[in-house]
Order: sequence, then structure tokens, then C-alpha cells
Amino acid sequence: MVELTVRYFAGARAAAGVPAETVAVPGAGSGTTVAHVLDVVRAKHGANLTRVLAASSFLLDGVAVRDHAAAVSAGAELDVLPPFAGG
Repeated sequence: MVELTVRYFAGARAAAGVPAETVAVPGAGSGTTVAHVLDVVRAKHGANLTRVLAASSFLLDGVAVRDHAAAVSAGAELDVLPPFAGG
């Protein structure tokens, strides 16, 4: 099991109902990926967050990650950044 912190910003925070949480990804071990983490938070928070995640960008330990097959290690931090409006 891999545990990491997921931080939600803007619309993702509203959809998740929390600004951040510790997420435990069962069974994946050293093969845990961003996709595994997203599966766990989708299952936990439902359709509203699922919609936001589809349009979001992600930072893994402060680095932009587009490949959801990217490896995630224990203690990592995944930031969920939905599209922002404004100028």
C-alpha cells in the first residue's frame, strides 16, 4: 500500500469537499501510478470530482505530470489543478 497526499485547488476542492487528504492506494506497491491514485479519489468522491479530474492538470511533487502512468512513491504529493478563469 502506498500513502500520499492529494491537494485539491479551486473547483477540485469544492468537488472533493476537502482541501487535502491522505490517500492510501491498496495493492499497487512500487507500481503505483497517478492513474491508480485518481481511481481511488474518483471512487471516494464520486461524479462531481470525476468531472473536474477530466479537465484538470496535475503536479507530482511540484512537477507537471501529463502521463497518468507516471510512478508515484510513498509520501509523494499530488496537486489537482482544475482550469482557472481570470486574467
